[in-house]
Amino acid sequence: MNTKDKAKFPRVVIVGGGFGGLQVAGNLKDKPVDVLMLDKHNYHTFQPLLYQVATGSLEAESIAFSLRKNFAGQKNFRFNIAEVTNVNTEKNTIDTSIGEIAYDYLVIATGSTTNFFGNKDIEKFAMPMKSIPEALNLRYLVLQNLEEATLKATREEKAPLLTFVLVGAGPTGVELAGALAEIRNHILCKDYPELKKEDMKVYLVDFLPKVLGPFSDEASKKAYEFLTDMGVDVMLNVKVDSFDGSEIKFEGGKTIRTKNVIWSAGVMGEVPEGLNKDLIVRGNRIKVDNNCRVEGTQNIFAIGDVAAMITNETPKGHPGVAQVAIQMGKYVAQTIIQNINGEPTRPFKYFDKGSLATIGRNKAVADLGKVKFQGFFAWLVWMFVHLISLLGFRNKVHVFINWIGSYISFNGGSRLIIRQFKQETLADKTVQISKPD
Repeated sequence: MNTKDKAKFPRVVIVGGGFGGLQVAGNLKDKPVDVLMLDKHNYHTFQPLLYQVATGSLEAESIAFSLRKNFAGQKNFRFNIAEVTNVNTEKNTIDTSIGEIAYDYLVIATGSTTNFFGNKDIEKFAMPMKSIPEALNLRYLVLQNLEEATLKATREEKAPLLTFVLVGAGPTGVELAGALAEIRNHILCKDYPELKKEDMKVYLVDFLPKVLGPFSDEASKKAYEFLTDMGVDVMLNVKVDSFDGSEIKFEGGKTIRTKNVIWSAGVMGEVPEGLNKDLIVRGNRIKVDNNCRVEGTQNIFAIGDVAAMITNETPKGHPGVAQVAIQMGKYVAQTIIQNINGEPTRPFKYFDKGSLATIGRNKAVADLGKVKFQGFFAWLVWMFVHLISLLGFRNKVHVFINWIGSYISFNGGSRLIIRQFKQETLADKTVQISKPD
């Protein structure tokens, strides 16, 4: 990559094509800047629906959209597949897998990856779900274990293959637990007549005293009720001690024999090398000021899951949700133009539009400011919000048709094993690539 060829406009380099990166690039359209986006993949992932890819309800292509296609009409935009390895703050360059690239403004929107809290055994054997490759790995593991269970003669032999333990009762864990429960309740005996519904167990585990911790008490209680009614065994105030691929152990001595542990108990920011280590705070996030600027710099911004704006109002930073990244992305694009024009900037203010989570058919919870509701109407709102947020008309239509088909038939989706998944590949980090936010 030739960094000597300077554009006549300031170059804005965006690292990450997730929700935040899209907003920065899109809001710089027709502005006097040269925009370059870098990402490990050439597509944007709609992460809220990853769990439906993992359970076979949707195909991966339905929640992915080409970054080049998304910005096809933006003349000041360019894209390259690249991985950033280092930020050279003094030189205003970044080292990447395609060479050194100069910037006038740098936006770090690299998102987050799964946080195993230093437990190497859990990291080796548990299944993460932060990217499309990881969601597909999870799908193939689930289907392969169901197939293997049909070959076992006794319930004792089948038990570990048909037992699913989800660690982390946030939105991802709750939604995935609900989806697995629906597979057991509506699909298992249709696709696998050799198996019995009663033999498939779904556990949802968290060390906190409630599911959906950030949600209201009303939403949390209703989600718990929905899950237990669907047959999910919810275990709260429980901390995982270890998992060796065959048995998960909890503090206090309880154990569960399982081949399927799905880890959604925490995330950590994906921070490139080169930044001041003192700026990396809890959750491996970069400390930023109230302009989303990396502290101690003038032209480097961090947004979304990788950013920590520590204020009196947000002592732990903003929540790791898409709306934070979207609003920060819009704000940073505006701030960059204000800086170029020598105009004053205003501090970033996050507007919480509320939270939604679905547990299953006709079951969802919604916290929209002071308005809180649950059940069928919340489920409809959840579907509408997610449908309009997808990129691409084709994706919207495809997902809508899939949802209608699944709702009518109780047996939608595609549960094909296109390739074999081997558990040992989890140790190979080149296979498990997390998608930026």
